[in-house]
Amino acid sequence: MSRLTASYQVYGKAGSFEKKAEGIALGLTIGSWTDLPLLEQEQLKKHKGYVVSVEEFPQSPHPLKPDAIKAHIKVSYPSANFSADLPAILTTVFGKLSLDGEVRLLDLDFEEGLLKQFPGPRFGIDGIRGLLDVHGRPLVMSIFKGVIGRDIDYLTAQLRQQALGGVDLVKDDEILFDNPLTPFEQRITAAKQVLHEVYSETGHRTLYAVNLSGRTSQLRDKARKARELGADALLFNVHAYGLDVLQELAEDDEIALPLMAHPAFSGAFTSSPFYGVAAPLALGKLTRYAGADFSLFPSPYGSVAMEKTAALALGEQLTNESLLKPAFPVPSAGIHPGLVPLLINDFGIDSIINAGGGVHGHPDGAAGGGKAFRQAVDAVLQNQTLENASEQQPELKTALELWG
Repeated sequence: MSRLTASYQVYGKAGSFEKKAEGIALGLTIGSWTDLPLLEQEQLKKHKGYVVSVEEFPQSPHPLKPDAIKAHIKVSYPSANFSADLPAILTTVFGKLSLDGEVRLLDLDFEEGLLKQFPGPRFGIDGIRGLLDVHGRPLVMSIFKGVIGRDIDYLTAQLRQQALGGVDLVKDDEILFDNPLTPFEQRITAAKQVLHEVYSETGHRTLYAVNLSGRTSQLRDKARKARELGADALLFNVHAYGLDVLQELAEDDEIALPLMAHPAFSGAFTSSPFYGVAAPLALGKLTRYAGADFSLFPSPYGSVAMEKTAALALGEQLTNESLLKPAFPVPSAGIHPGLVPLLINDFGIDSIINAGGGVHGHPDGAAGGGKAFRQAVDAVLQNQTLENASEQQPELKTALELWG
């Protein structure tokens, strides 16, 4: 029987955490122990949670409660207690506990037998690189901007300019849902035609991720139709729909498309330093385990910044050694070409540089913005400063003058 170990952050008085930890271990499994007859103890032993460790941090007092300090608690749960699905696991380790004051779920450690029950990315980093035939550099992605209320011609014109800039991927805006002006199926077919034309002209391949949306009961059929129409990839608001829905899509052989997980709504339960779920777990490990090939998250230096330690840990959770394939980290928000050296230094070449305004806001349009990013990537990989490279690259020079 395999086990699952959960790590929690709690606050309280020094010396109180052993009791707190034991309360969690029993309260989320068999409910009590010492009051049970020996026969029942023996029968329930395989279902009992136990405390792995308790670590107090006296140097980390609560900012509003001077007599309270931080502690980390680890509790091990037997897999006999839950079915091998993420809703059951999350309910077991953090269901009612999430309502019990200032407690935060930091991590989950799956033993091998349990981890094998999850698909992980179907394509992963190597699979996506194979689709694009791009190796040895970060990928560059751009985003549609200002397409709400616009028609399909506006969207495809914008797509064409982004592709001409040399970006590797273009994704829908996560708030672009199915609508009469840019219907889901028409977006796929129209984008396919435009990207084929650009490939014929330039030899550069760009993939388009269409936003899969609608009622949960309709998603499977809609995703299968997307594949039938030749879709490249699916964008999915996983934290609004749920991780298990992502897993259902990832495991379906009749869909078999790269899945891009968007972080929309996740801030509701990842942003607090005292409550909720740590971002590296929610947007990193669990998103990867459920089958995302890409996971977007706020970069540590953009307009909606994630704390840097958390962002780096998130990237590590997506790419570290595992039974499952690695997924692309996609640090996002407020990205411009001047940040490319920092992005590559922090997230490595197995990452995606994702920009909206940093592409569309270029004075030469989206094509110029895309070129500036590609030029910045090339400069870093050739050990050039952006300033030196920009002397021979007008699009990069313009971007640096605008954004720094």
